[in-house]
Amino acid sequence: MSKQQYRSEMGIISDILGVTMDGGIQGVIISAISRRANLSHYAVLEKCQKLIDAGLVESMKDDRNRLFKITEKGIRFFQEFQRFQGVVQGLNLRY
Repeated sequence: MSKQQYRSEMGIISDILGVTMDGGIQGVIISAISRRANLSHYAVLEKCQKLIDAGLVESMKDDRNRLFKITEKGIRFFQEFQRFQGVVQGLNLRY
């Protein structure tokens, strides 16, 4: 039996940013992020708050839901992080 590989915090952040990026200008509700990033509701809320504090994601409200939308800064960070991941994988490293 192989050892379970857990995601790093940066991997989780990358997954959340990817989901919010897919949501576009409309934003994404917390349950969609939770489902697509495979995290609990509370874990997503905690991580999204960190991303809001860093200016990578913004929160907005529509009639019924709280929505999360990636910022320009978040898009640039996500793209740079994906390039970094490519380099790390190319070197066969684990971070």
